[in-house]
Amino acid sequence: MPDTTLLLQMLALLMVIGGFAGVLAGLLGVGGGIVLVPAFYYAFQTLGYDGPQLMQMCLATSLATIIVTSVRSVLSHNKKGAVDWDILRGWAPGIVIGALIGVWVASGLRSATLTGIFGILGITVGLYMGLGRAHWRLAPEMPQGVTRMILSPILGFLSVLMGIGGGSFGVPLMSLYGRPIHRAVATAAGFGILIAVPSVLGFLLLEIDPAHRPPLTFGAVNLVAFVVVIAMTLITAPWGVKLAHAMDPKPLKRVFAVFLTLVALNMLRKSMGW
Repeated sequence: MPDTTLLLQMLALLMVIGGFAGVLAGLLGVGGGIVLVPAFYYAFQTLGYDGPQLMQMCLATSLATIIVTSVRSVLSHNKKGAVDWDILRGWAPGIVIGALIGVWVASGLRSATLTGIFGILGITVGLYMGLGRAHWRLAPEMPQGVTRMILSPILGFLSVLMGIGGGSFGVPLMSLYGRPIHRAVATAAGFGILIAVPSVLGFLLLEIDPAHRPPLTFGAVNLVAFVVVIAMTLITAPWGVKLAHAMDPKPLKRVFAVFLTLVALNMLRKSMGW
């Protein structure tokens, strides 16, 4: 059990992490998980919980926060009629199956391996955010049939391995298939629920060595980090929305893409023991 000073430092750090994630979500439409997973990794590691299942706790706790933020986001977007429920219904089975497979795979991998996977996928997301163009298209309509059966589980699977909701993969995917960006963002929030709920239920069943888990950790979900981050994101996300309306977020999105790529590279470096 860490001393009181260390726990207070953890609380302060988690408040900063949650506040930052909330502002980014409101400002750039970036899901918090892409920030929360590496932030949890460094926070838990600093506290001395650098065990073989560290990344599992980071992924699970991040996904737990996504349940709350995604539900709130879907309800908000639905009031404006922006959620495409036909896409959600069609993609739901595959996403849920992919998410459950993701939990099963993640539960059996070493923390270093998961860190490396996060690094590789994070670099991919960062490059797309920085270099992608709004006019890029694969097709004018969302895929159906076999293509959807292949893509939907992949989306759920990769999202769980990164501890993220539907935004980082879902928004680019829908944009590439001709969905307007506001509808893509709104519908991807629904993807987040489909990814997070089954995966968190799975991670709650995962046993973590008591010697390597922070206090109040249930399964692989740390309750302290969950509560603090949710509280802070609910406070700061509206600030990000106000900033988005007051300034052009596009240059900031490219700056964040560079930041994300550097963070992902550092996670990849750590996975290799450098």
